[in-house]
Amino acid sequence: MQALKSLLFYVWDVYSKPAPSGSEILSLLSICSTFAVFTGGLLHHWLSQTLKYDHVASVQTACFYSVTMLLVSFLFHPLRCVLTMTLPTVCTKQGRKLLISASVMILVLNVIPNITVNVGAVARILKCTAEGFTRTLLNSSEPFNEAKRDLVEEAIRVQREDLSIVTNLRKLDHFTHVDVSEVRSTFSNVIGQIEVNFSHAKNLLRDYKLLSNRILAAVFVALLIIESARYLKSYLTSVQFDNSFIAASSEGDEQQPKDKIRVAVCKITSQECTSSFISLVIVTLYFISITLIVVLDHVVYHIVQVIVPWPFSHVSVNIELDGSCVTQELINFHKDYKWTFNPEPSLCDVTTSAPKLGVTLLLGCFWLMSYLMVFLEVYARRLRRNICASFFREQEDRRRAYLTKKLEEKQKMRKKRTAKF
Repeated sequence: MQALKSLLFYVWDVYSKPAPSGSEILSLLSICSTFAVFTGGLLHHWLSQTLKYDHVASVQTACFYSVTMLLVSFLFHPLRCVLTMTLPTVCTKQGRKLLISASVMILVLNVIPNITVNVGAVARILKCTAEGFTRTLLNSSEPFNEAKRDLVEEAIRVQREDLSIVTNLRKLDHFTHVDVSEVRSTFSNVIGQIEVNFSHAKNLLRDYKLLSNRILAAVFVALLIIESARYLKSYLTSVQFDNSFIAASSEGDEQQPKDKIRVAVCKITSQECTSSFISLVIVTLYFISITLIVVLDHVVYHIVQVIVPWPFSHVSVNIELDGSCVTQELINFHKDYKWTFNPEPSLCDVTTSAPKLGVTLLLGCFWLMSYLMVFLEVYARRLRRNICASFFREQEDRRRAYLTKKLEEKQKMRKKRTAKF
């Protein structure tokens, strides 16, 4: 155990040194190579499995990243510090913001479109039903034409000798004939175009979803690096930056040596407790809103599941024609015509979209991670400061000297006030 501890101390000392020498250079190269290969493998898996890049592009990007990361981390000491700080930065306020933003993006790209698809399924049922009604009404011209034709033929058969009546009846048959073939063809073309547009919109939404996931991933990594670099810049340029917890831990301890600053590792100050409580409330409000939308997705899906089995019915209509014309022979003319009233469309593939369990679990994990980050934020900020202190030891000495001087001044002022009383 002691040997492992000594090894870890040696590795960290070599990794954080601004200018290693001798055998330390080879050790640093080994550390940076291991780090570059490991993170490159993770990047390849992320690109190919999560972001759906093709295999060749994923391999090329991962190889380019590994080589660049090796050179940058080995040659540039400040960039090595920035890359090391990205992990604790994830657990700070900035990382929590990114996590909430990712949750909102997942909600917008997965849950809300799923609600839209299920609501659209109901609209599609209504459209298909309207299509079926329209087709049925168009087909209703057939029994009407047949009934009219039988009536005209019967009248012509009875009054064959009266040519004027025969001519008028033939003209009636010609002018009242309903031809809906062109209307039916146009209607079918319109329905087909609607199907093509619907399919195109669905594919477009899927492409936009994938593109948004890729953009979100790039923004997430870029913001982590930028925030780490911003922290390092503030640490190096201001001795007053991020010293609150050290000052609070050391203040009031008059027995400590003047050249020493006591740092509480586990103790949380009252200011940090207040900040954590406010962050906890904010995270709760965000994720309650997200939970309500996820619940709405499940409710809409179950409602649509009840509606989707639309009760189509087949109705037969008996048309009885009781016609009386010029002569007595037609008084008793009647005949039954069957017309099937079927509102069910010929093609109506209505599918609902069940809420994705993986998306719900992912949002739940993000929620738990956000809560965990609230409690770990205090220690993540301290870890980030300690990383900077290890990489830039001279700057840390200056910062500690400044804090020592500040604490001495406070102790003198307190003693003067005590002496007055």
